[in-house]
Amino acid sequence: MATIINMPRLSDTMEEGVVASWLKKVGDKVEEGDILAEIETDKATMEFESFHEGTLLHIGVQEGETAPVDSLLAIIGEEGEDFSALLNGNTSAPAETKSEEPKTEEPKATSTNTAIPEGVKVVTMPRLSDTMTEGTVASWLKKVGDKIEEGDILAEIETDKATMEFESFNEGTLLHIGVQEGESAPVDSLLAIIGEAETDVSSLVEAHKAGTLTSGETSEKQEEAPKATTENKTETVAAPVATVSNTNGGRIFASPLAKKIAKDKGINLADVKGSGENGRIVKKDVENYTPATKVEAPVTTSTATTPSAVTNFAIAGEENTSEVKNSQMRKAIAKALGNSKFSAPHFYLNIEVDMDNAMASRKTINAIPDTKISFNDMVVKACAMALKKHPQVNTSWTDSDTLFHSHIHVGVAVAVDEGLVVPVVKHTDALSLTQIGAAVRDLAGKARNKKITPAEMQGSTFTVSNLGMFGIESFTSIINQPNSAILSVGAIVQKPVVKNGEIVVGNTMKLTLACDHRTVDGAVGAQFLQTLKTYIENPVTMLA
Repeated sequence: MATIINMPRLSDTMEEGVVASWLKKVGDKVEEGDILAEIETDKATMEFESFHEGTLLHIGVQEGETAPVDSLLAIIGEEGEDFSALLNGNTSAPAETKSEEPKTEEPKATSTNTAIPEGVKVVTMPRLSDTMTEGTVASWLKKVGDKIEEGDILAEIETDKATMEFESFNEGTLLHIGVQEGESAPVDSLLAIIGEAETDVSSLVEAHKAGTLTSGETSEKQEEAPKATTENKTETVAAPVATVSNTNGGRIFASPLAKKIAKDKGINLADVKGSGENGRIVKKDVENYTPATKVEAPVTTSTATTPSAVTNFAIAGEENTSEVKNSQMRKAIAKALGNSKFSAPHFYLNIEVDMDNAMASRKTINAIPDTKISFNDMVVKACAMALKKHPQVNTSWTDSDTLFHSHIHVGVAVAVDEGLVVPVVKHTDALSLTQIGAAVRDLAGKARNKKITPAEMQGSTFTVSNLGMFGIESFTSIINQPNSAILSVGAIVQKPVVKNGEIVVGNTMKLTLACDHRTVDGAVGAQFLQTLKTYIENPVTMLA
């Protein structure tokens, strides 16, 4: 009996998938457990394993093509079997079609609930960023049986923003690990169980799978990927494993974190020996890799006639386009900025600021030993002070209310290898220029080294984006919601200006304020910029 294989939902937010590659072709024999294809989701590229055996009769989505979840991916059946009726019928039917045989559901394990014993803590996959929907366990720093103290680092978890250490808020013995290294799991799914040594937690593990835990220790219970049974063989997902090819065309297995580290360090995974299961390359293999010394061949002088210079030119009109897969961070940025741009009615206000006094003040301050501030630090401080005078700009919009924030937390946009993050300087208005400078440098360093925590990137009430260091004189930014405004800072430019009726050489800087018109009107934004201009042009007012 031919079986329909649908495009699987490989993550809780997945709506469509891209077939990165087929590892089987039509006519191939398929055994249970064979890898059919590599499928790219909104989270990662994962191997898709077959829980059916037979012959691959039909491929519904070609390599590189995109298809919605539950659409026809493939058909497996007996060699030579007629499957035309399945193509003409409902291709998004259940994973296995049966002839006129009534379907009966397996009884669900909801008749009884399992309570969490006293002293036992169920640890679920944490939400380590505001956009995180699933996490990958890069490495476990504890193993089953280890003693856990409050504050111990349990594991390193890879999110859509960074790889972060996950700290335990409980103490006891690590009794169970629910997500192995390299595997991904949705937020709130079972990550680990901590309790008294030798406590039997097998019933808790089964209850979590069935969704029958009664304690509030866990969030919403999310079922694991469905297991294949004799009644209904549903396609399940293998752990997300990054794969590449070596020079011989063979496939290399590597964890997502190992692949990311190798990419950052410029290491060819084909040169790395894996220590994981079945030779799989893991984080420590890449970190401990030392490239072999290469012996360059001696340069010889050729006496051959030099070809005509014309042969060195490419053919006129030749075109080439390469594709680079979008990272999780890139997708998260696209989603957040797209939502902001198309939901918030942006308008923009421009102003030019005289920077002569600011330049002189910065030079004087930085002459003090062990003191260093940047022009951006001065802008951040000025913004915080201006927000105190114009609280309408320090707001957030909701469908029912406008939220006025009494605290002032300024986010500072920082470029990283894969995109953009916004560390937040908390209570900016209460900090001095030197304190702001130290905080920004610390947060920016953490962001670039992927050591920044979610708490350090959340809670901003206003954002500053500065491209002046790249020579950009003026630009506009998309509002970092739920903020009501973002300030774009350009480069300081030396040019002729009029002072006291005379044309002299001056230094100016252009600022652009993007406002959400739902909360900030034009006049309010203009008044904010005027106050901001006063502070920047007279830095002594920020030192009081």
